[in-house]
Amino acid sequence: MRARRTFTALMLISSLAVAGCSAGGSDAKDESGAAAQDTSVSGAYQERKPGTGPREAAAGKGSGKPAPDTASALTGAHVIRTAELSVRVASVSKALVAVRGTAVDAGGHLADERTERLGGGRMTSTVVVRVPQERYDEVLAELAGAGKLLERASDAKDVTDQVVDVRSRISSQRASVARVRELMDRAEKLSDVVTLEGELSSRQSELEALLARQESLKDRTSLATITVTLSEPAPEKAGKSDDDGPGFLDAVGGGWRALTATAGWIAVAIGAAAPFAAVLGLGYVLWRRLVRPRLRSRTAAAPAPAPAHGPTAGPEGS
Repeated sequence: MRARRTFTALMLISSLAVAGCSAGGSDAKDESGAAAQDTSVSGAYQERKPGTGPREAAAGKGSGKPAPDTASALTGAHVIRTAELSVRVASVSKALVAVRGTAVDAGGHLADERTERLGGGRMTSTVVVRVPQERYDEVLAELAGAGKLLERASDAKDVTDQVVDVRSRISSQRASVARVRELMDRAEKLSDVVTLEGELSSRQSELEALLARQESLKDRTSLATITVTLSEPAPEKAGKSDDDGPGFLDAVGGGWRALTATAGWIAVAIGAAAPFAAVLGLGYVLWRRLVRPRLRSRTAAAPAPAPAHGPTAGPEGS
């Protein structure tokens, strides 16, 4: 009985090892082999570009012609296109209606819109438009001609290699998940079942992440993104003619500004001299109240000097 359990455990471990090796080897296969393993994964991309199935890929490779995915890379089938436009329009509200109509007529939609009102009653709006790839150039030209084009920037990123890689990895991962489930059906020991459940959960999580990445690539390569910034011109101020001289009101205004400026400077001068005037006034008060009365009292108490007498005359006749 023990030998049988040991033999079963060895068979499970060997099967897991073979499954892992098979998954790793599947990742190294070319595009036609990956598509042949799982045609359902590539169906999302075959709907947009017919003739890229596994049979056509194998036929193209065997005939010496470039494979369909290689041809799609050359024709830009799996390209992420983005553009940014800055347009000045007379009315932002009317331009928004026109942009929305252009996107809907092309089979796209508005992904985001942000509008705000600036000073002077002007408005500005930033709109994100998603349109099909085949209508990208047409919509871009129509939006750029909605007003005065101020700025334009576009970008195209080829992600065909990423699409092919994700497709192949999904196929290999699905095969790996199926193998683990088969081993779980044949497992007898509880410990083996627990181990296989952990492997299944890990590989299922990786498969879901790959599927989410495939959906993201499909969305970005099937719909182009155009960001449009709409703005209104600033109101022009009515200027005066250079031949017009200053009038009476201009002279009065200039005189008033000169008067207020002079009064301000006088006030500044008075404020600067106020501390000095306060110190001088305090010194004068102290001198008048304390020092001056003492000087007067000293002068009044001082004895009068004796009058000067000449030589005394002797008695007459002596």
